Amino acid sequence: MGIFSTILAKLGFGGEQPASAPVSETAAAAAPDAPKAISAIDVVSKLEGMAKAHAEKLNWKTSIVDLMKLLGLDSSLGARKELAGELGCPADKMGDSAQMNMWLHKAVLTKLAENGGNIPAELL
Repeated sequence: MGIFSTILAKLGFGGEQPASAPVSETAAAAAPDAPKAISAIDVVSKLEGMAKAHAEKLNWKTSIVDLMKLLGLDSSLGARKELAGELGCPADKMGDSAQMNMWLHKAVLTKLAENGGNIPAELL
């Protein structure tokens, strides 16, 4: 499982559906439609909720390090380089950690949006 897959899982993307079949026939019949009713995951609300509960004040909206910390992930340079490699960071940005970090933050939010996350345009 890659780092981006872990990010998706921590934000509730592709999570397991609750086992509702044993409850009753009516509930079981309605349960398969429930996940389809949610068209997108509200990533910002989830992250803001996590940030409020976090001991450290993190600027996840602009910092990939803070975003990874907020999600409880290793935010070391090695981990960020691994994530950047997963997401296809251009080689010229990989050699400059500041450029890589900026590219990576935008790429993570863009990939979250591509996977059904509701990300406001100003964060992309």
